[in-house]
Amino acid sequence: MRLRQCVFVCKDLESSAEELCDILGIEVAYRDPGVAKWGLANVVCPTGHDFLEIVSPFKEGTSAGRYIDRRKGDGGYMVIIQVPDAAAERQRVTALGVRAVAEKDLPEYQYTHFHPSDTNGVLLSLDTTFAPKGTDPALWWPPAEKDWLKHARSDVTNGLAGVEIQHDDPDGAAASWSRILNRPAIDNIIRLDGSQIRFVPIVDGRGPGVSAYDVKVVDRERVLAAAEKRGRKMGPAQVEVCGCRINLV
Repeated sequence: MRLRQCVFVCKDLESSAEELCDILGIEVAYRDPGVAKWGLANVVCPTGHDFLEIVSPFKEGTSAGRYIDRRKGDGGYMVIIQVPDAAAERQRVTALGVRAVAEKDLPEYQYTHFHPSDTNGVLLSLDTTFAPKGTDPALWWPPAEKDWLKHARSDVTNGLAGVEIQHDDPDGAAASWSRILNRPAIDNIIRLDGSQIRFVPIVDGRGPGVSAYDVKVVDRERVLAAAEKRGRKMGPAQVEVCGCRINLV
């Protein structure tokens, strides 16, 4: 069970994408036309072999637009976790009373998105990939399409390390996600393979949801210098992008 993609939601896709890439030293690898069915446009940017995505609504009445309104602006939105068997996880998780709001079953890719109201204010997706013959399974990630690797950089940042979720009842949120992910929550931290999800009290008045993403940093000074130029440096190991704090770990 691996944290594979973290998603921001914003009002201005192009300026947010420019800021994200400049500060974290990454590139846009893909724009998925398929998200238009939800009234969204997006960019997908690899950091090492993990991914950061930004989605932005282009019409009224989208769930993403309502999320921006509810949380008072741009911010963290969605967490995508790669699992061995997404179909089995869908069956198990929905049996807990967690509603599936979108699902796909293709020969090479399966996913289920779960309702944020049932996942403590975060859109959660559990995904499985089945690499075609002759393709390295570790590099097969359909949300970024086939040519993402040539855009993958690891000289400034190199992968995802965690998600911080704030809630007015962090103990309860941790227990809920523990049931959903079928992993223990110890001191309100759920450990995945090489990463973690932790639950903290609300401190910014924006309500429940993602409060920070953890990104593995290779060149901390490069990130901090770029963030400072844009007024996005938050501290010696933290910047802000798309209204969301990024911890450099």
